[in-house]
Amino acid sequence: MALSAVTPAATAAPLAALLPARRGAAWTVGHAPYDIRPNAATSRITNGRHALFVVEQAGRIEVYADRPGLFPVHPDVVIDATDPAPALTLAARVLRSVLPDLDHARTAETGRTKGWEQVLTDRAAELLEVGFALIDHGAHAEPFDDLNGPALAWTAATGGTWDLRVVGRNRGMVLGYDGPVRGLYGFLPVVVTPYGGSPEDHAGTAFTRNLTNRLPQLQPITDGEVQFGAYREPSGYIATPTADDPTDRADDGQHVAAEIGGIGADLLLSNIAYLV
Repeated sequence: MALSAVTPAATAAPLAALLPARRGAAWTVGHAPYDIRPNAATSRITNGRHALFVVEQAGRIEVYADRPGLFPVHPDVVIDATDPAPALTLAARVLRSVLPDLDHARTAETGRTKGWEQVLTDRAAELLEVGFALIDHGAHAEPFDDLNGPALAWTAATGGTWDLRVVGRNRGMVLGYDGPVRGLYGFLPVVVTPYGGSPEDHAGTAFTRNLTNRLPQLQPITDGEVQFGAYREPSGYIATPTADDPTDRADDGQHVAAEIGGIGADLLLSNIAYLV
């Protein structure tokens, strides 16, 4: 590991600007203390809670999570430097997978060293942070006790109701929705992985095609349900509330139920506007 004056990564500041502040602490850009890749432009960004290395070299931009006690060997995110909006692409993937992983590791360490009660306290504080952001955006978020822990519920402007739950030591939070399908159109593209999907037409009903035509990454499971998800990314389903609901028609007001698991607080905070 070479201790040297490392050339800063040009993408670091734009990426830091796209990641949300946590409890008033914004992401800041600093010098990398060492070379991860020799002679590569490298910066370290941090919000005091987590830190990331941004590395640029040979037409690639890589992001490595700074994990305590471990030298970063394998990148968590890799994109081509020709990406038309590299900071946006990096931010989306960091929010969906990298930061939830770091939060999950932190929760596990807290459980080992301080016990389950402290884990529950920390996760309730995380939920409260999202709750205040919802209130700041005009939502009336009501706390309630779920079987698995603390939770919030609120009604969006589209008429649908959302609930957000902390489920034990599970990775991320669980977001539920009940209401007109149009209430999902803003948040779904943020959650569903925009790569690796099939462009081919999906078989299915009018109900499932209405969704898969919008996002080909959604996979029809039954006449009244689609699922989505990827490794280390949010996953879930959208379905008609009961098996008797019609699936031979589709419109923006059709009633659906949905659940999305594995969502980190940072992803929610960055996209609160789609949930109110």
